[in-house]
Amino acid sequence: MLLNMKDLLSVANEHYFAVPAFNIGTGQILKAVIECCEEKKAPVILAIHPNELNFQGDSFMASCVDAAHKAKVPVVIHMDHSSKMEQIMRAVRTGFTSVMIDASHESFEENVAITKKVVELVHPLGISVEAELGTIGTTGNDREGGTDDIIYTNPDDAVRFVKETGIDCLAIAIGTAHGIYPKGFKPELKLDLLSEIKSKISVPIVLHGGSANPDAEIAESVKRGVNKINISSDIKDALYQRLRKTLSDDPKVREPFELYLDGIDAMKAVIRQKIDLFNDADKVKYYSL
Repeated sequence: MLLNMKDLLSVANEHYFAVPAFNIGTGQILKAVIECCEEKKAPVILAIHPNELNFQGDSFMASCVDAAHKAKVPVVIHMDHSSKMEQIMRAVRTGFTSVMIDASHESFEENVAITKKVVELVHPLGISVEAELGTIGTTGNDREGGTDDIIYTNPDDAVRFVKETGIDCLAIAIGTAHGIYPKGFKPELKLDLLSEIKSKISVPIVLHGGSANPDAEIAESVKRGVNKINISSDIKDALYQRLRKTLSDDPKVREPFELYLDGIDAMKAVIRQKIDLFNDADKVKYYSL
């Protein structure tokens, strides 16, 4: 069942679970995610970055929309980290039910102005809007536009931002970074900051850079009110690490339906673990399918 983000996350906000937003960069990832979420009876967000859409082409969106309509779980198709109006318009044309406008690198006033313009454009079409306040870090091995210096979200600014823009959910900065963390690096989330922001705003909270963070911190963030967590690097790393082994074990393998089978299983193991960690399993019961 295809939903927009507002309808999906309002339920998660009420029942204190987080819906995983898996970046769907290929058909193999789409297959793994949908099959796992149906198995676990877990709502899901199919996140597609503008770079991924450029690579796959608009026809890939038709596959995602078809899969969402046929899925036995609630599904949102979300444009991840769009920063240009033409990317938003492409999302509108191709069937996305949610968009993220990321103007977090701009001044507060400019972020508000850009975000408000997107809200005014897509809300009449039933499309939800996510925005970001503060900045997400980068590990240097991602392509999602993180920054070297994290600017933590100011709770009072969050209140003002939500009120002035009319957004449906807010991505906050509490210490995460995009990509896979280097060996020996131990991220620490500012969970008290999360709790303060949660107490002051009513819209669902989003956590970007959810890959490779300690499970205990992620689980605690869900308990404190995070409703959407982005996962990209973890599932892609599982797929391509397995593909490297498959090709090494049998250099002659060439059929995609043989080559990708073990990689899909490797992704599914990660997907199942994230669903359980986010308390997302068996939450279909809260939606009217």
